[in-house]
Amino acid sequence: MSTPRQAAHCPALLVGAPASGQGKTTATAALARWHRDQGRRVRVFKTGPDFLDPMVLEHASGQPVHQLDLWMGGEAHCRELLYRAAREADLILVEGVMGLHDGTPSSADLALRFDLPVLAVIDGSAMAQTFGAIAQGLATYRPGLRFAGVLANRVGSATHATMLRESLPAGMAWFGALPREEAYALPSRHLGLVQAGEVADLDQRIDRAALALGAMDPPLPEPVRFEAAEAQPLERTLVNMRIAVARDEAFSFFYRANLDTLRAMGAEVVFFSPLADEPVPDAHALYLPGGYPELHLERLSRNAMTRESIRAHCAGGKPIVAECGGMLALLESLTDAQGHTATMLGLLPGRALMERRLVNLGLHSAELPEGPVRGHTFHHARIETPLAPVVQTQAQRHHGKPEGIYRAGPGGRLHASFLHLYFPSNPQAVARLFCPSEEAA
Repeated sequence: MSTPRQAAHCPALLVGAPASGQGKTTATAALARWHRDQGRRVRVFKTGPDFLDPMVLEHASGQPVHQLDLWMGGEAHCRELLYRAAREADLILVEGVMGLHDGTPSSADLALRFDLPVLAVIDGSAMAQTFGAIAQGLATYRPGLRFAGVLANRVGSATHATMLRESLPAGMAWFGALPREEAYALPSRHLGLVQAGEVADLDQRIDRAALALGAMDPPLPEPVRFEAAEAQPLERTLVNMRIAVARDEAFSFFYRANLDTLRAMGAEVVFFSPLADEPVPDAHALYLPGGYPELHLERLSRNAMTRESIRAHCAGGKPIVAECGGMLALLESLTDAQGHTATMLGLLPGRALMERRLVNLGLHSAELPEGPVRGHTFHHARIETPLAPVVQTQAQRHHGKPEGIYRAGPGGRLHASFLHLYFPSNPQAVARLFCPSEEAA
């Protein structure tokens, strides 16, 4: 019988907002960098299924960033991640998703479940006293929510900041104001923020925001009690297996928890870059995560070494798991939003076309032959293929649009879909996707 683990205590904040686009990522990154510069060990999490914000937050904190999603991973998984962080950190920051009370589960649901105090980031531009009304609504809409205070963003002047602060209800804490300043704004594109590695002056942008925030000496929040989860160790069903993972600016949308799960089950994870025309390393299975292949059409189409090594891997009956952008690269062709078309790998019949508008978004589950899994979809692409899906995903949201899941290659070992799988949702089902055919039966 295992010995119960004692609870851990650590100051913590959930950074929320009334809506998307208010500046949560900038504020969270600034807080992380400022506290890190004070010598504190900061651990940051991102609420919900997001790949881009965590890249910036890792840059700011210098530590890995994991997702906290009550639906994809479950309460015990989230609890264990927070507990482990609390045992080693001086501060935990959790960036929320969308508006504080938006979605099911929402950022507020997460805050209530783990008793996380909420810091509201509110875009103060073009308002004065209404700022206080919004802050009061966020704080009181859900009974029991711990409200730490408010941080104003995109403030025009010191006078404007004073007006916003004076609008707050009596007793509501003021964490300061970030000025309206392009010098630390984070650039974005069609799926969200530009990837951290593509922003040449990202460190300087975060530093400027941290300095602006630090001038107001933001307080260290009160410690939160984090209980350990009753988590069972994963079965080591991938011992002695090597899994090759595509990782570069074209294929970068993977959860750290996914790679952690593969390693916890015994796999060795090795990386290669299709953009650099690197061959697939000698491996038992291949993971092609999502990303931005549509931004690198010419390079991907002419990289013969990568192309031939992936084709050889598939022809050998070795497993391939391809998600979203990884699936687009396996089709016969891909056309970007400007109408440029390039030849892709041709392991899946059909073509993909990028749309200017979002095609699908939401949390999804799927009953795979290997077992039930959960994840999310978020893309601007549509595909035309004669392949019939082996199964359709089920959207968690009412009236959500299902996604097809396709199988191809020898023995059907090529698994492809727009669905980004969250491996901790069912590690053993995921292990069966990656196991060689003689071990998957």
